[in-house]
Amino acid sequence: VQLQASGGGLVQAGASLRLSCKASGFNFHDYAVGWFRQAPGQEREFVAAISWSGGTTHYADFVKGRFTISRDNAKNMAYLQMNSLKPEDTAIYYCAAPKEDDSWYAEYVYWGQGTQVTVSS
Repeated sequence: VQLQASGGGLVQAGASLRLSCKASGFNFHDYAVGWFRQAPGQEREFVAAISWSGGTTHYADFVKGRFTISRDNAKNMAYLQMNSLKPEDTAIYYCAAPKEDDSWYAEYVYWGQGTQVTVSS
C-alpha cells in the first residue's frame, strides 16, 4: 500500500490549494481515505475523511465550509480542496487509509509522506 500526497505550497491567506493523494499497490476502492495535518510542535490532527464509495464525508469543525474531500476511484486518487486558507492551516498534510473495508473512523494504518502547506498572513 502506497499513498503519495502532493499539491502543497506557500500561499497567502484567503487563497486556495488542492491537495492530491495518489494511491498504488492496493484496491483503492475498498478503502476509506482520510486527510490529517501536523503543525510544528503540535500533535497530528484529523482534517477530513471519505468513505470507500465517496458517498460519505466527514470534516473537523475547523475546516467545515472551507475544505472539501473527494475521490476518483477510477484514477486511484483522493483530493482535498482547501479554500479560504488561514495562517493557522499551516501544517504538513498527510493522506492515510485504514485497513481494507474499515470505516473512516477506524485506525489509520497506511500513511503517505506528507506535503507542506504554508499560509502567510
